[in-house]
Amino acid sequence: MSAIKYEKNADNIVILTLDSSGQSANTMNAEFRDALNDVSQKLKAETDLKGIIFRSAKKTFFAGGDLDELIQVQPEHATEFFKMIEKLKADLRTIETLGVPVVAALNGTALGGGWELALGCHYRIAINDPKSKFGLPEVTLGLLPGGGGIVRMVRLLGLQNAFPFLMEGKQFGVDQAKSLGLVHDTAENQQELLDKAIVWVKANPKSQQPFDVKGYKIPGGDPKTPAVAQVLAIAPAMLRDKTKGCYPAPEAIMAAAVEGAQVDVDTALRIESRYFTQLAIGQIAKNMIGTFWHGLNAIKSGASRPADVARWQATKVGVLGAGMMGAGIAYSTAIKGIPVILKDVSVENAEKGKAYSQKLLDKRVSQGRMTAEKRNQVLALITATADAADLQGCDLIIEAVFENQELKAKVTQEAEQYLAEGGIFASNTSTLPITGLATASKDAKNFIGLHFFSPVDKMQLVEIIKGKQTSAETLAKAYDFVQQIAKTPIVVNDSRGFFTSRVFGTFIQEGMRLLAEGVHPAKIEMAALKAGMPVGPLAIQDEVSLTLTEHVASETRKALQAEAKDLAKTPVDEVVHTMIHELNRKGKAAGAGFYEYPEHGKKHLWQGLDRWQKDHDISEQEMIDRFLFVQALDTLRCYEEGVLESVIDANVGSIFGIGFAPWTGGAIQFLNQNGIERSLQRSEELAQKYGERFNPPPYLKEKAQQKQIIQ
Repeated sequence: MSAIKYEKNADNIVILTLDSSGQSANTMNAEFRDALNDVSQKLKAETDLKGIIFRSAKKTFFAGGDLDELIQVQPEHATEFFKMIEKLKADLRTIETLGVPVVAALNGTALGGGWELALGCHYRIAINDPKSKFGLPEVTLGLLPGGGGIVRMVRLLGLQNAFPFLMEGKQFGVDQAKSLGLVHDTAENQQELLDKAIVWVKANPKSQQPFDVKGYKIPGGDPKTPAVAQVLAIAPAMLRDKTKGCYPAPEAIMAAAVEGAQVDVDTALRIESRYFTQLAIGQIAKNMIGTFWHGLNAIKSGASRPADVARWQATKVGVLGAGMMGAGIAYSTAIKGIPVILKDVSVENAEKGKAYSQKLLDKRVSQGRMTAEKRNQVLALITATADAADLQGCDLIIEAVFENQELKAKVTQEAEQYLAEGGIFASNTSTLPITGLATASKDAKNFIGLHFFSPVDKMQLVEIIKGKQTSAETLAKAYDFVQQIAKTPIVVNDSRGFFTSRVFGTFIQEGMRLLAEGVHPAKIEMAALKAGMPVGPLAIQDEVSLTLTEHVASETRKALQAEAKDLAKTPVDEVVHTMIHELNRKGKAAGAGFYEYPEHGKKHLWQGLDRWQKDHDISEQEMIDRFLFVQALDTLRCYEEGVLESVIDANVGSIFGIGFAPWTGGAIQFLNQNGIERSLQRSEELAQKYGERFNPPPYLKEKAQQKQIIQ
């Protein structure tokens, strides 16, 4: 069975139908590579060849590289891997330079290697489907387009225009592809697609790539052109400022693009292969493929969902509390076509919450991403009310009121009576144990935690928290709802702070500990960014607000005292108390925290923080290790204690919920990729210097002794 079906019609046009065996999508696996080599040799031997058309037997055109293969490539395979890539590209180049017209008939999405295959054709026709996506997203997995994508995009678009598609992995639809000149024509169905391809082949008996025509110049100029040279002089510094040196892929893409633009096509393709090999054998690509591809796909297919419960869809959702969280949940639900009852203590408050959706939808309309009619339809799905009776018939009610157990109990009891039969009740708490909140419910098995992240419209993750009595059916329904609104669910067991809030707190606290130790605040923030965290701990603490941190610490103390336990005061408590009660700096919402927030200007660190400054000699790497290890070790404790049940949920949740450095592949993968024995040794060193929070969990010691990774 070949991955490419070879068929010559009466007009001597060869139609190559892509059809990888045993797969729902075509990929550049070994079967495809062998088939492409056979096809290229057969085409070379044709005596009266009039043209070539690539088409697909699958629902999409081509999915891209085989990531299961790529993740296995080790440094010792570098030469073999490089030769394999070069052979694949040589076969594509053979077909591209036969002198006959080559057409890509795009029946659907073509990403990564699929788009590279399309770029290797002289003419591209796409079915006019708004769902089709094209582009080169390899950079999001720590890789670069290694099948000629860099070389051909640069030659077709020019360096500056190609950069966003290469270095950011921006995808585009049929309309944008046409406006860029990357798709030349469209068709309405499969038959018209093939007919148009045949017509074009017949009309263009001699054909070649525009960049293979003698005298062709790259749009906008090559790197020696003054305007391009001026941009390239500062581009590496701007890129380094963005990546903080954590991501080698964008830097390799820029280098391959610029170097390749100064030489002939075949040399440029070889340069691209070398950079691709370098990334493919590296650890960062493996980290990112493991989590952003395999991990997310496992979650999409329901890895942590009870398998024996039928699929479910919410038909009417109630949201209690129309503040930032409630308003965001209402918007995210309504935009997926689900009616929402948004309830607050007054209609005015509820309407304010609905106005948040209006603002987001108006922005979409102004950007041309939505019609005014569609906006009005979405808004009509949100009912703002102060009357609990309007919740009648909701099959899911989500409570999103302030973090106070008594208040949450009150609104639960008021609303729960209106649930439809078989409906479930969820609390959007970030720290309060679900089992405790469920005591206010008439049926704890139908009660669950749905922890959304702010701002809800932008944040992809939802942490689903099982209480001690939460049923498998309730968990399955919650999981299905999260996917219904196109968000990513992870599942955790109940405990104070659950997983994300608990571990997130360790990062912020480590930043404040460094401040209390006397480290300059700018050094703290920069070390966090260089670790790969999206924002520094002091900036995040301002966003969260110091008063909320104090409130959560106070509630935790009360709860622990009730269990006859104690929570010792730390240097962090002193910093928080001083900031709030002595300096009246409570965070961003209050207009003053660790940062100053001038009305017309950029926020900047407050000079008054020098009260903590001492002559403290600590290296940047030491701070980076403290930030990453304090979170990774606590994530492992969550796994060891059963708060987390899967490494996939730990890695995905740490990146999408906490912002843990994506280059690592997640908090547990950070320990794996570091080498378990090295991670153990480093955590013991940090514990000796800085305290028990860095003590390695017994599970880490066990894995180090067994010389096994955590999986």
